Parts: sequence; structure tokens; C-alpha cells
Amino acid sequence: MDKENISGKQAIALSYDEEKFTAPKVVAKGKGYVAENIIQAAKQNAVPIYQNKTLSAMLMAVDLDREIPPELYKAIAEVLAYVYRMDQKAKPKLF
Repeated sequence: MDKENISGKQAIALSYDEEKFTAPKVVAKGKGYVAENIIQAAKQNAVPIYQNKTLSAMLMAVDLDREIPPELYKAIAEVLAYVYRMDQKAKPKLF
């Protein structure tokens, strides 16, 4: 990937354990090469990737190891629903 494409890239990784946290939390974030490393790690570990520049910009403002703010709950719920649907499609169907 060329420098121009890398420099404009940003990525955020979220984690959610409903038994431990009241909301998802930011566990990694970065721009440029750091973002590219986050994305590659997600791909290598079969972690779903969801792209939304507006939401990404808002999440970049959240500190690492902090839960997302309440104003982002609805947007993140939509992302989690998308990920859930993708997981369901990927699972083999048993009859």
C-alpha cells in the first residue's frame, strides 16, 4: 500500500464483555501504519471489519481502555448487529 493511502487510514478496535463492562471499550486505535497493523491483526484473527469514517472519527476521540460514551451506543449497537449477522451467515447450517 502506498504512503498516501496509509497516511489517511485510521482504525479502532473495540472489545465488549457484557459481564465485565456496561459498554464496549476501545482496546486499540491508530492512524497510518498503526491502523494498517490493527487491520492486518483483525484479518489474521478472523475479526470482522466494519468501515464507517464518521464513526471512526468519533471513536478516535475516546481514550484507550475506556468505554464508549452513551451518545455512541446506538451507532455501535448497529455495528454489533451487523457483525452478528455476518457471523450467522458464516456458520455452517446444521439440519
